[in-house]
Amino acid sequence: MAAPDFIAAWMDSSNGIDMQEVIGKCSGRRRAQRSAWPALVLAAMLGLATGTCQLAKAQTFTVLYSFAGYPTDGAGSVAGLVMDASGNLYGTTTYGGNVNLSYCGSSGYSGCGTVFKLDTNGKETVLHNFAGADGANPNASVIMDARGSLYGTTEFGGRLQDCTGNGSEGCGVVFKLRGNKETVLYPFCSVGSCEDGAEPLAGLVMDRKGTLYGTAYLGGSPGYGVVFKLAGTKETVLHAFTGFPDGAYPIGGLIIDGNGNLYGTASEGGRRNLNCEGCGTVFKLAGRKMTVLHAFKGTPDGDRPAAELFMDINGNLYGTTAFGGNDYSLGTVFEVSAEGKEHVLYRFGPPLDHAGFYPESRVVRDAEGNLYGTTPEGGKFGAGIVFEVSKDGTEKVLHSFCSAKNCADGVYPYGDLIMDAMGNLYGTTFGGGANRSGTIYKITLHSPNAP
Repeated sequence: MAAPDFIAAWMDSSNGIDMQEVIGKCSGRRRAQRSAWPALVLAAMLGLATGTCQLAKAQTFTVLYSFAGYPTDGAGSVAGLVMDASGNLYGTTTYGGNVNLSYCGSSGYSGCGTVFKLDTNGKETVLHNFAGADGANPNASVIMDARGSLYGTTEFGGRLQDCTGNGSEGCGVVFKLRGNKETVLYPFCSVGSCEDGAEPLAGLVMDRKGTLYGTAYLGGSPGYGVVFKLAGTKETVLHAFTGFPDGAYPIGGLIIDGNGNLYGTASEGGRRNLNCEGCGTVFKLAGRKMTVLHAFKGTPDGDRPAAELFMDINGNLYGTTAFGGNDYSLGTVFEVSAEGKEHVLYRFGPPLDHAGFYPESRVVRDAEGNLYGTTPEGGKFGAGIVFEVSKDGTEKVLHSFCSAKNCADGVYPYGDLIMDAMGNLYGTTFGGGANRSGTIYKITLHSPNAP
């Protein structure tokens, strides 16, 4: 996929970091390239627009922190954030930290990754530097329990003798961080040929008893990934994906309802059709009973969901697909009802209308029913956007990245958004910022009547 001129120009000034490699490889989300730029650009120039996009003006964008990178700080965050009761933010960076093993660095960044805290005064503290055996390269956000302990996953590290075929070492871990003390709760590929799962890309969810649940991208008996349960240090595979009809390769995490049912997405598999060899699924897991709520068809409903879902009080699910939706195949925002009926709320495209494309993050919903999310590409400057999709299907671009000099505002927002009680949005970017190692940002939304 050839980059447009405005991306190519920025690539040439990026201290040797190949941003095309960043787009295709660094996030750990293993996105397939299912579209071609020349056809997209030609279609856009011919004016074949779909959907509605508006540029929003009623908001304030602020960079809260710019990561400094190896060896003093984290770099390259593709994860969302979590906020404590005092307003402090916590998250992970895939790279950076003070440990640089050969298999940890990629796409111009060094280091095995970090867990960090950003206080309300803008002071950042590295809480943990990953070092291989304790995990490496976290791709997901952390969660926090009532005592303030953090829990998360790393894609690599752990049992370093496993998962070595692609230049990495280790199949990933589930970890707990209490203060500055990290504990590996479970290293993956501890059973046979990784029947317990391998390389978790998503974060965790915790039930009322403190039991953790998550997904692993690979592993399981068929090798298409698993849903797992972790009680203390005892791991149980609740479901091993088979490809068809249940799905394959879960990238996104899980959510849990009041009855303990789990909901998630599988990025591939589901139902074979003319558009793709399985475009992914939305599923419900009640104990060990798997129900496919929706199997995507590519066009017109979406292809390759890569993020966790959001559930409203009525049990309706909201999410994104990285591809599909229309002839541009640039992704969708969708709703699946509690009964399993899917409705596409917005289709991204064409690539030159500044609307963004290839959404890989979850959406969050405000009290009025508006949805907010990110795309890591597209927008006015080609480096991603933060968007709003209203109830009537209108999309507004809240921020286009690389709008500041030298992309000081950040580039490529892969991470999920969070929303505080005031409706402010917080997120991270993979690159850009003062040190070109990524940023933490805040968007303050103003009401239409605000001055």
